[in-house]
Amino acid sequence: MSTADQTQSSASSSEYENEPVPKHALKGGNKFWGMYAGEHAAGTEFMIGPLFLLNGVSLQNIVLGLLVGNLLAVLSWRYLCAPIAAKARLTLYNHLERIAGKGLVKIYNLANGILFCFLAGAMITVSATAVGIPFDMPMPSLGDWLPNSTSFVLIVLGVGAVIAVVASLGYETVAKFANIASPWMVLVFLACGLVALKQLGVSDMSGLEKVWSESILVAQDGSSESTMGFWSVMFFAWFCNAAMHVGMADLSVFRFAKKASYGWASSAGMYVGHFMAWIAAALMLAAQIKMTGDTNPVPGPMANNVVGLAGIICVIVAGWTTANPTIYRAGLAFQAMIPGSSRFWATLVAGMIATVAGIFPAFAWKLLTFVGLYGTILAPMGAIIFFDWYFHRKGDAANLLNAAPAKSFNLAVLFAWLIPVGIALYFIQAQDIAAWYFPLPCWVACGILFLIFSGKQKPAAAQ
Repeated sequence: MSTADQTQSSASSSEYENEPVPKHALKGGNKFWGMYAGEHAAGTEFMIGPLFLLNGVSLQNIVLGLLVGNLLAVLSWRYLCAPIAAKARLTLYNHLERIAGKGLVKIYNLANGILFCFLAGAMITVSATAVGIPFDMPMPSLGDWLPNSTSFVLIVLGVGAVIAVVASLGYETVAKFANIASPWMVLVFLACGLVALKQLGVSDMSGLEKVWSESILVAQDGSSESTMGFWSVMFFAWFCNAAMHVGMADLSVFRFAKKASYGWASSAGMYVGHFMAWIAAALMLAAQIKMTGDTNPVPGPMANNVVGLAGIICVIVAGWTTANPTIYRAGLAFQAMIPGSSRFWATLVAGMIATVAGIFPAFAWKLLTFVGLYGTILAPMGAIIFFDWYFHRKGDAANLLNAAPAKSFNLAVLFAWLIPVGIALYFIQAQDIAAWYFPLPCWVACGILFLIFSGKQKPAAAQ
């Protein structure tokens, strides 16, 4: 092998965690369309759709709320996150370190990595509910916070080990896994929805609305109380991935994109996954309620009741395609905390934490609240990157890449982040306001406070 070949081989195996992604390592659009379709037509969909139904969301509100909210999410990826990623080509953590300093970013990375691990843990739980079916595993229910059987724990450990290893192999492997799995999973989700409609015995929209309302009545013991309306669904759809788009976590993904327009690839995830798949999963629960009276939204049995073995396999793979990139992001966060550490081992540790979290089914059952909380906590730091990029760096990557290193602990960033997040957490806890309403005001407030606290002092010019 020539020296040039050796250099190319070494570079191709690098994840470029601490430097801009070079031109030769950039990837085509198909990598992103497949990854987003796979990641978002995945494990969370089996939980979120049924949880909408259990919360009494009307059929009209779920359709309209998802149409609008998902559009806003796609626009956030395309016009807020992807343009910065395609110019700076840094991970979220490396980019933020150049603004906030290494000391502060370590705190943020720790919070980021742990929250991502908990999300991945919920997806490991989802996969385990399908793996456990052939073993007659007792299924956890909505009231279970702790593992309900030894077999559940063992299956979660096995599933988590596989997912952790795949994620540890790097972005190329994660993207390849998603590209292989996503087309098949999308078809199974669609099949699940169509078969569920047949099981419900409906032939028009009025019939579906009637069955939908009856399912809510059974699920809520006759109360038919809606705790989520149009605005709840819209804001949830927009900000359930707030940490990824407005929070800039997907700088780590789109830094490999040849063009910022690849941000449109997120629409594959939003409208295939967060629209079709959420509704299909909700219909699966409605069918289960009609056929058995069981309101327990456990993904494995629900899919098995509708399409049998194909549903079981889909739930297993769906959990993987969400957990894989989530653990990959968590690994990057942990790796950034210790300069010179191995991304492989950092990701493996993230996978271990996620696996332990997966043993506790409460992370899956409380998924709506959890994703709202992690968006509220993590997304505002993306405003620091956005406001710094356009107000301080003037959109010029050289002003960021060649500037003098930031102070170890930027207090302007710290207070701009903690003040709005602290206020939001108070209202969520004390006033019982849904967490998904807070990422947007926290993001805006954080960016404005950052500009105020940092004053007129601008970063050192490019050298």
